Amino acid sequence: MVRHIVMWKLKDFAEGNDKAANIEIARRRLEGLRAELPIIRSMEFGVNERAGDMAYDVALIMDFDSFDDLEAYLNYPPHKEISRFVKSVRESRTSVDYQY
Repeated sequence: MVRHIVMWKLKDFAEGNDKAANIEIARRRLEGLRAELPIIRSMEFGVNERAGDMAYDVALIMDFDSFDDLEAYLNYPPHKEISRFVKSVRESRTSVDYQY
């Protein structure tokens, strides 16, 4: 199995929405992919509930059977569209991918 973890720190206001609205847009779009792509074995979208200098706003944790499945997800056109949206509303991003 491969775990894909991404965290975003979002702008307070972007694309005509406040941070909370953009979080919900991202959540809804990403969870829609879960229904479309059976290669996504699991998906968890978490919103940070504690403030801090090093805190990120959102964590996305996904599991795939292989790195090939992860690559297929990353190159899936609807995912690329969501990525463009998130890029426009985020301040920073970090990620990690590992086998377990």
